[in-house]
Amino acid sequence: MKIVVLDGYTLNPGDLSWKNLEAMGEVKVYDRTPFDEKTILERAKGAEIVLTNKTPLSKATIESLDGLRYIGVLATGYNVVDTEAAASKGIPVTNIPTYGTFSVAQMAMAHILHFCHHVKEHSDTVMAGDWAGGEDFCYWNFPLIELAGKTMGIIGFGRIGRALGKMADAFGMKVLAHDVYQGNPPDWEGFRFTSIEELLKESDFVSLNCPLTQENTGFINSASLKTMKKSAYLVNVSRGPLIVAEDLAAALKNGDIAGAGLDVLTTEPPEKDNVLYGVPNLSITPHIAWATLDARSRLMNTAVENVRAFLDGKTRNSVNGI
Repeated sequence: MKIVVLDGYTLNPGDLSWKNLEAMGEVKVYDRTPFDEKTILERAKGAEIVLTNKTPLSKATIESLDGLRYIGVLATGYNVVDTEAAASKGIPVTNIPTYGTFSVAQMAMAHILHFCHHVKEHSDTVMAGDWAGGEDFCYWNFPLIELAGKTMGIIGFGRIGRALGKMADAFGMKVLAHDVYQGNPPDWEGFRFTSIEELLKESDFVSLNCPLTQENTGFINSASLKTMKKSAYLVNVSRGPLIVAEDLAAALKNGDIAGAGLDVLTTEPPEKDNVLYGVPNLSITPHIAWATLDARSRLMNTAVENVRAFLDGKTRNSVNGI
């Protein structure tokens, strides 16, 4: 059994182990694979099982891999694989659906707390001697915000959205949520489902936790940003194309909203001249909300269990019905 991992470094830069996967066959792990079909074919040739995170497996690639029996995506999103092409050859495609719920919600809250206290910026001034040379016993260079009593708006109220809502509730915040599929509402005091329009208008903090679809691509744009409070902050730990980057840059420069924290961008890695670079009151982290050691350990374990289930004839977490 030949198993090829096309881009294993992001999942495992050295602090995890492939040993449980290696127990099931001959494993070849590539840290990274260039996104060209020739290289992908060369590396996946002869493999019965291929695991990928972001390396694309197109229809042409899948049709050219005669011995391929299984494709495992080392992430929740699986748009890098032509699932229909795989299904036509009887090849199951699996993903990892729930490994990062609390880590992603925690990153959203980290961006929010950054807006509230600017811990790193204040620490830098202390280290530079500003406190030691000051005339007062304390100082602050940014407005300090207390979360209790503020309103958190969560667009996308699935597992991650609900975990974030629970955190917001623990901080004493009111929670507004919008989702196409509402499900049972939580029993927190001050919670309610509402429209996107009301959520944007009433929230002090807006967090995007929804999947990317054709319908919601670019729904955070100049028009929707103008409906938000000028004192409001926007957080996106979901998918970059939910936001029109040029419109967000303009809104921040014009003071239409107070700030934004992003863990995702439209193109990743971003262009060197990305329109968001240098924009005031904006923080960007490099798509790491999912990447805590705990979350990656769960991802690795689930990926191994997915492969084991396939070999036992009981495919789990299939995304293409095979």
